[in-house]
Amino acid sequence: MNRGWTTTALAAVLAVFIMASCKPSEAKKDAADDAAGGAAPVKVYKASRQRIAEKAAATGTIEAWRKITITPDIGGKIAAIYVEEGQAVRKGQVLAELDTLAARLQLQQAEAGHLVAEAALKDALKNKERLERLRTDKAVSDQQVEQVQLAAEAAAAQYAQAQAALNLARHALDVSIMKAPFDGVIASRNAEVGDVINPLMGGFSAAGSAGGVLTLVDFSRVKIDVEFSQDEVMRLSRGQRALVRVPTFPGRDFPAAVSVVNLAARPMTKKFGVEVVAENPDRSLRPGTFGEVVFEIATREQALVIPQNAVLDNAHVFIVREGKAVKTAVTLGLQNRIWVEVVRGVNEGDLIVVEGNYSLEDGMSLEIMGEVTL
Repeated sequence: MNRGWTTTALAAVLAVFIMASCKPSEAKKDAADDAAGGAAPVKVYKASRQRIAEKAAATGTIEAWRKITITPDIGGKIAAIYVEEGQAVRKGQVLAELDTLAARLQLQQAEAGHLVAEAALKDALKNKERLERLRTDKAVSDQQVEQVQLAAEAAAAQYAQAQAALNLARHALDVSIMKAPFDGVIASRNAEVGDVINPLMGGFSAAGSAGGVLTLVDFSRVKIDVEFSQDEVMRLSRGQRALVRVPTFPGRDFPAAVSVVNLAARPMTKKFGVEVVAENPDRSLRPGTFGEVVFEIATREQALVIPQNAVLDNAHVFIVREGKAVKTAVTLGLQNRIWVEVVRGVNEGDLIVVEGNYSLEDGMSLEIMGEVTL
């Protein structure tokens, strides 16, 4: 009797020991199974209605609205340059001048010739008037009258010639002094004092400069030339609004408008040139730098939109329904860098997976980690 009880007790102890030794491995297996079948962490966005604009963008070089090379109309030696590169100037301000000694002497000569011609004309007119009175009294012959009339006409022609010579001398002196034709900034100084410049040879100077004396630019307005494809340019028109963005001022948009839309494609790129003009009163946009031009080519109010990163490559999204991922095909409409319009496949208020969606499969359990707001 005691031996049987002892055998039974020993068997029970062994069973308890075996069960205890098996629990850790079984617990690990259960934990692994739970991890393998756990919910995928995701973030979602609630589909909503708002305005969406489809945009087209291109990059071009910013250029000054007006640019001119300051070159005198006549040749000569540069006597003085009064401005430096980067200096702001006003319309009419004297920028540089040639050696004007010869021009001033020619002006004095022309003024003297003009006075002589003026005196001769006055004398001829008086003689003509006097002879006309004598002719009335028949005190002179017709031949004498004719001679006086011809003399008066010759004096008038000589006076006109002297007036033209005077105007030419004044012009030569005037264009020897180079003035700013508009408000702007000196972009470059292309010659030095003492250089001899000849506008008839393209502005070449003795120092080898072919760029005139100075270059003046006005970039209170700027223009940017960009290129677009045929599909895009068909939706652009003159006067259409645009925005200019530059890396120097991130987050700042400069209002602009289309000034030119080319109707012929460029031979090299097969794209169409579009020029936009932007106001630049504080001169933040600098000529010679790059700027991005952005157009709104289509808009829709109260469109059902979701973030771009919610849409997978095959035009599918994952919608959260009863805690699971439901893979849904969608039809898309207008798009931009942030938003995409959903025409079919999503309802307003649906929770769309926007983070963690690339590793999902249809029917997987989801753990929502948060709702994204843009």
